[in-house]
Amino acid sequence: MKTKIAITSLASLSPLGHTPDEIWNEYLSPKTLIAAKAFDGKEQLVATLPERIRTEIQALRNEDSKYKALDETVLMAILTSRKAIADAGWQRGDDFGINIGSSRGATRLFEKHHLEFIETGKTATLSSPTTTLGNISSWVAHDLKSQGPEISHSITCSTALHAVLNAAAWLQSGMASKFLVGGSEAPLTPFTLAQMNALKIYAKENQAYPCRAFDLTKTKNSMVLGEGAAMACLELGEKQNALGYISGIGFATDELEHNISISEEAQCFQKSMQMALKDTPLETVDAIVMHAPGTVKGDTSEYKAIQKVFGQPLPMLTTNKWKIGHTFGASGILSMELALLMMQHNTFIGVPFGETQLPRKDIKKVLINAVGFGGNAVSVLLTK
Repeated sequence: MKTKIAITSLASLSPLGHTPDEIWNEYLSPKTLIAAKAFDGKEQLVATLPERIRTEIQALRNEDSKYKALDETVLMAILTSRKAIADAGWQRGDDFGINIGSSRGATRLFEKHHLEFIETGKTATLSSPTTTLGNISSWVAHDLKSQGPEISHSITCSTALHAVLNAAAWLQSGMASKFLVGGSEAPLTPFTLAQMNALKIYAKENQAYPCRAFDLTKTKNSMVLGEGAAMACLELGEKQNALGYISGIGFATDELEHNISISEEAQCFQKSMQMALKDTPLETVDAIVMHAPGTVKGDTSEYKAIQKVFGQPLPMLTTNKWKIGHTFGASGILSMELALLMMQHNTFIGVPFGETQLPRKDIKKVLINAVGFGGNAVSVLLTK
């Protein structure tokens, strides 16, 4: 990268909460936030938003008559975007770009409209505009009165980090000086859960830690879904209010061996990590927030890729999916939040049931990984 990029704020809402203090306190607790909930009469393991956040989402829906028809993915994006720009010191109406993505998009609303169509042969007037992926950034731009470009996309589970990549390109090119990036996902619907179960990757056992993310001894898949949204404000160059800096970015795509898998040694991750690290001395990378979805192949292949790139000793390795589940398109930016918090507090948050990590004195550089169906990998290197 020609010039490092400052992260001047990051706002989120997830099963962890939505203020920095409560989020950090939850991370300090070894307790998972995954629990069994009823969906279509069936118990499913999920990580849900606290009720107080649901109350805020409903208040936003009632705030403007135009918001009543919007999906939760959009409302969560609006709430977190408002907080992010306020924390960064940006103003409504400023000239900044927006790139917010989602893996599933407005899936709850789409399923509702589709059911109405199946039952009646008709659909609601706003069923199309409220279920497009572009719906997210467009409504956030409307709410914030921003003047820059508005971009939405879906690159499955690496969506949010692809938004970071895209924003970095705009900033480095000089076509923008500020960008709001992130991901929003509300996938806890009967149809989405049924799809994950059909792939035979979903957790079945309601044990102390249902999602065994980064448990390399597991013999069964244990992915669990969560919901959440997070937005970050990015600015070019050094800033006094920076939470951290993006000093390297990398991306790669595996050759497809299967519709959902990545290669045995995650060639995509090897390439994306090497690109993000570039000339960075490997021993200076203190930790990696892994994608680690809790599947046998997914966790193992990423670990092998890290071994290939770093050799020994490895950086400290962690993931947050044992805690909050897999939030699909929002997962990469929530991993970025964990990385920033660990650097801020100089405290490593490990996986309670994972291998003991070789401790580092300080946490100054953290690598973040994300990958989506089809092996679309992204790695982002953060520094203090």
